[in-house]
Amino acid sequence: MDINQYEQLVPDVFLFVDRKCFEGWGIGRSTIDFHDLTFIVAGRANYYINGDKFTVEAGDLLYAPAGSIREAHTFKDAPMHSFAFNFFWLGGHNEVRLPFETVTRNWRTKEIMDDIRDFSHVWMGKHPLYRMKGRAVFQQIIYRLLVIAHHQQTPFMDPRIQKATAYIMDHYAEEITIGELAAPAGLNPEYMGKLFKQNTGVALKEYINRVRANNAEMLLSAGGFNVSEVAAHCGYRDAAYFSNVFKQIKGYPPSALLK
Repeated sequence: MDINQYEQLVPDVFLFVDRKCFEGWGIGRSTIDFHDLTFIVAGRANYYINGDKFTVEAGDLLYAPAGSIREAHTFKDAPMHSFAFNFFWLGGHNEVRLPFETVTRNWRTKEIMDDIRDFSHVWMGKHPLYRMKGRAVFQQIIYRLLVIAHHQQTPFMDPRIQKATAYIMDHYAEEITIGELAAPAGLNPEYMGKLFKQNTGVALKEYINRVRANNAEMLLSAGGFNVSEVAAHCGYRDAAYFSNVFKQIKGYPPSALLK
């Protein structure tokens, strides 16, 4: 899964239902032109998506992308309670599917439940700009789900390396050594270097250069600085060396961004 493909997508919820089903509740068979993201918090129901039967219960997440043929019926002895979001992707990208199975188990986290509660309050209150606020909260929910899905495919980063990368983000313009990062973690520099590469996929020097190049790109794109000034701002004393490093990482020289 290339999680970055979702960076530019903006969801627009047009229907939200705090669905507390009664006995006999159901959704008739039809083809949907929207995305259905339903969080089951209690009870059970049978969903039929494109002819396949899925039994959902508390703790499950159901996802039916646009174009799906959908039908549903609750269990009489355990009526379903769910939060259902029907949404489109803005900007003509509605064919893009989220990287979820039709049913995902164990989606529920405190943060997601808090976000759903916040969305419910925003949606029911319908105060001025409520759709904008609701869109922001729902995008946060999707973000949290994507992070969970991504971490199921790639291991969580070692907390010691997380602290190291955070330090680099805050001090990228300074001289950073492996020893500075190893000491707070209680590791020797050699092992820290190995652990850093295992978790990030690159050596420390390359990681720092990438962070510097990303920040240089933002500064150059905003205008008001020349290449030498940006090089100095990002921790390079030699502008020519900076230009070479930048081109290796970005594929074009920093001068290409000058305005």
